[in-house]
Amino acid sequence: MPTVTIDNVRVEVPAGTTILDAAKQAGVKVPTLCYLKDVQAIGACRVCLVEVQGARTLVASCVTPVADGMVVHTNTKRARGARRTVVELLLSDHQGDCQTCERNDDCELQALARDLGINDITYVGAKSTRYVDDSTPALIRDTGKCVLCRRCVTVCGEVQGVGGIFPQNRGFATVVGPAFDLNLHDIVCVQCGQCAAVCPVGAITERDHIQDVWEALDDPTKTVVVQTAPAIRAALGECFGYPPGTLVTGKMVSALRRIGFDAVFDTNFAADLTILEEGTELLTRLKNALVDGKPVALPMFTSCSPGWIKFIEYFYPDMLANVSTCKSPQQMFGAIAKTYYAEKIGKKPEDMIVVSVMPCTAKKFEAQRPEMNASGVQDVDYVLTTRELGRMIKQAGIDFDRLPDDTMDSPIGMSSGAADIFANTGGVMEAALRTVYEIVTGKPFPFEDLHVKPIAGLEGIKEAAVTIEETTPEWAFLKGVTVRTAVAHGLGNARQLIERVREGLSTYHFIEIMTCPGGCIGGGGQPRFTTNETRLARIQAIYKEDEGKTLRKSHENPEIKHIYEEFLGKPNSKKSHELLHTHYHERAKV
Repeated sequence: MPTVTIDNVRVEVPAGTTILDAAKQAGVKVPTLCYLKDVQAIGACRVCLVEVQGARTLVASCVTPVADGMVVHTNTKRARGARRTVVELLLSDHQGDCQTCERNDDCELQALARDLGINDITYVGAKSTRYVDDSTPALIRDTGKCVLCRRCVTVCGEVQGVGGIFPQNRGFATVVGPAFDLNLHDIVCVQCGQCAAVCPVGAITERDHIQDVWEALDDPTKTVVVQTAPAIRAALGECFGYPPGTLVTGKMVSALRRIGFDAVFDTNFAADLTILEEGTELLTRLKNALVDGKPVALPMFTSCSPGWIKFIEYFYPDMLANVSTCKSPQQMFGAIAKTYYAEKIGKKPEDMIVVSVMPCTAKKFEAQRPEMNASGVQDVDYVLTTRELGRMIKQAGIDFDRLPDDTMDSPIGMSSGAADIFANTGGVMEAALRTVYEIVTGKPFPFEDLHVKPIAGLEGIKEAAVTIEETTPEWAFLKGVTVRTAVAHGLGNARQLIERVREGLSTYHFIEIMTCPGGCIGGGGQPRFTTNETRLARIQAIYKEDEGKTLRKSHENPEIKHIYEEFLGKPNSKKSHELLHTHYHERAKV
C-alpha cells in the first residue's frame, strides 16, 4: 500500500492505483476528457496532466501509477497552463455551434472550458474538414465536433466487439469514423448508440424525432398513442436533476398526458405478452427435441434487443435459426395498438401514430425494419430516447417536479413486475422462468422473492439451472430435466458466449442477450453519464418497481389473459404468428 502526497494530502492506496484515482481518494478533482472509468485510460487528450515532484515533464494522471513516497501537485501554474492550452487547441478546431447543439449545457468540452476560465478562442486558424453522416435511422455523426478522444472507438471495439469505427489518417487529418470514408449505414454498425452515450461532445448523437412527434400531435386527423419502456421510469428523473435510480413512473405518465398524447400505455404490457409467446416457443422447441426427436435449433436466444439482432445477422448468420421468432415488446405493442386497440376505438391503422419512448437508439432502426408492418402499415412510427423525452418535456414548459402521479391507460397498459425487470440484464430470463416453471410444474416458482440471483448483477456472462422435479401431465416429458440458461450483456460478452456454444464448450437450452452493458438500463439513449454505479442504482429501482406490484408473473396479468381470449386465441396461434413473430436474415459485412 504505497503512500502518496497529493496537494499536501497524504493518502495510502493499493499498488497499481493511478494518480487520478489516488487524487479522487484525496478529495482532489483532476479534469479529464478521454478517460472512461472502468473502460478506457489512454492518456490521449492530455487534459489530466499533473506535476510529479522530481519528474522532468508533466504526466497524464489517468495512466500513471503512483509510487511510494510520490509527491503530486495538481494545481500548479505549470499544470493549469498546460491543461488550458490543450483545451484551447481543442476549441480552435471545434465546430461546435454551441447555441443550437444538442449537447449545449451537457457538453464536457464546454464544461472544461468554463472550469478552466477560457472565455475566448485563443488560437485561430484552419479547421479540420467537417462531414455530417446522417445515413442511419438511429445515429448522426458530425466530424466537426469530434475531439478525437477515442471513447467511441474503445466502446465499439472492446466493449461491444463490433469495431465499426477507428481513427483514420494521421495528424491534423485524423478523423474518427469508418474505414475508407464510408458512412455508418455502409458498415457493420448495430446502431446500439453506446458511442453516442460516451461521446463527450456532440460528435455522435441520436437522430432526433421530437419535431416529428410534435407534428403528429398537432395533426387533428391522427390518434397519437405512446408506449414507455420499463427502463425509462428509472432514468428519466436524471434529466431533471434526480439521483440515478429514482422511480418517476407516475410523473412520467402525467408529463406525457400534458404533452398531448391521446393515450399513454406501457411497453410492459407487451413484455408480458412476449413472455407468453417466447415461453411457449421454448417449450415447443423442447418438446420437438425431447419427444419427437426432431432437429431443433437449441439453445434458443431471446430476440428483444434490436442491436443484438443486427449483431447476429452480421456476425453469426448461421445461428439465426436459434433466435426466437418473437418480435421485441416495442414491435409487439405497435402491432397490437394498430389492430386490437384500433378496432376498440374505431380507428384505421393508417390514422394512428404509435410513438415509443425507449432507452435505446437501435429501436429507431428496428421500427423501420421492413418486417415490422404486421398491421398493414409501419407498426411503430417514431422512437424517442429517454434523453429526447426529457428535452420534449422541457420544450412543453412542464415543471416535472410538481407533476402529480398518474397511471397508464387501458386496455393495453396493465403489466406485471416480471415485465419491469426486462430493463435489467437477466430480467427477460427471470421473467420467462417465473412463467415457464409454473406452467410446466403447476407449482409456485421456487426462488426466494422470485429473483434468480445467479443471473442478476453486472457480471458479463451469468448462468442458472433449474431442475424440473415435478410436472403436470401435459409436460411429463420434462420431468427430471435440468433446464440450463445463460445471460450475457454487452455484445463483447455475447460474442464470447456464442463462441463457447459453437465450440461445444457450454450447453444451454435458453440464452438471453442484451446489447448494452447492464441491459436496457444502460442503453445508448439513456441520460449521460452511465457508470456501473449508475447502472446498479437503476437496476435496484427496477427491482423495487417489480417487488412493489401485486402481479409479478406475466401469465397472471388479466389483460394478457383477456387479449388471448378475445383476439389472439392462444400463445403461438396463427394470429399471434401473423402479428407478433418474424424472421431475420443475414446481412453482408463491409
